[in-house]
Amino acid sequence: MLKGGVGQPFSLEGGRRRMGVRRTLAKKAAFIYDDALSGHVLSDTHPMKPVRLRYTYELLEAYGVLTAPTAMVVKPRVATEEEVLRHHTHAYVDAVKAYNVGKMPLNPERYNFAAGDNPPYKGVYDAALLSTGASLTAVELLLSGQADRAMNISGGLHHAMPGYTYGFCVFNDPVIAIKALVDKGLRVAYVDIDCHHGDGVQHAFYATDQVLTISLHESGAFLFPGTGFVQEIGAGKGRGYAVNVPLYPYTTSDVYLWAFREVVPPLLEAFRPDALVTQLGIDTHYLDPITHIAQTTQGFGDVVREFAKLDTKWLALGGGGYDLQAVARSWALAYAIMAGQELSNEIPASYSERYGIASLKDPDDLPIPQEVRKDVRTFAEGSVEAVHRLIFPLHGIRV
Repeated sequence: MLKGGVGQPFSLEGGRRRMGVRRTLAKKAAFIYDDALSGHVLSDTHPMKPVRLRYTYELLEAYGVLTAPTAMVVKPRVATEEEVLRHHTHAYVDAVKAYNVGKMPLNPERYNFAAGDNPPYKGVYDAALLSTGASLTAVELLLSGQADRAMNISGGLHHAMPGYTYGFCVFNDPVIAIKALVDKGLRVAYVDIDCHHGDGVQHAFYATDQVLTISLHESGAFLFPGTGFVQEIGAGKGRGYAVNVPLYPYTTSDVYLWAFREVVPPLLEAFRPDALVTQLGIDTHYLDPITHIAQTTQGFGDVVREFAKLDTKWLALGGGGYDLQAVARSWALAYAIMAGQELSNEIPASYSERYGIASLKDPDDLPIPQEVRKDVRTFAEGSVEAVHRLIFPLHGIRV
């Protein structure tokens, strides 16, 4: 029998613990959306295509999820400059404002805008303020009690740093949203399942114990941004509050879910957050053109269902995802789970006939060689064992 890193059987049926309290009442879930969120274009060749947001909205409409009693669609507001300055520097914000109207800021190289990953484009400041404002709109709905859960698929831009753009991200809306929650005295757990390490969020909270950051991602040894190793565990008061689970290329849904269950539920039980913020990047999908994890839509849904078991305020954000229909199917499924709705596998005709996508689910058995599957398991076991050894004792968790 394949053994896990702590001497326990490696089981694909369940993890070490279950997360929190199972919900017994229907939760009101807000979906933050306006077509304006999907209207900008980074460049003609850029893999980040905001039109994926509209596809997700259209698929939810086709399924009828948005008219369910547990659902509500809310238009976003625009973030204020003051709110953005909670995390970003004045100089950087001024540079983004200059690019917004087609001007070149002084010392442009310091802000990392360039053709390629982070192209400057007219309207960049307006677009970034709106996506950030969408996350803050979600926070306000949660704090006011108008919603128990809220999803902003335009958010999750987790790479942006205080003084420069990075990894397709201009303003770091997860950080700004989390700070808004912390300002109200809430302890926040941030769990990032994007294929890329959530480096910008980790950086912001690396030395505090008010925010627990957990990132599961393709190892930085193989993928941008080259960070997120298990040994990055926080500093000072934050030691033990930064958690990283790097994974091997072509990690499959079963191994991914096992690693998730071995790490995330026990830490959330120990931390007991008042609010959960999740970054639901779906560039982990096996069809994604720029990454290498072998997740399926149904595997992604299994992870989102783990979050749904936690009885707390829940803000879900978007993130990476560059196969546009994999994004639409996955995020529509995620919001349906948040709203307590079941989706049929057959895509409604109004959508499938337009976009040529017939099935919500992917094939269960992907053509991954057995030797790669073995490496995937071994690598995941090593990451989980290291988290158990380095992080769990700091939270009083026995393994």
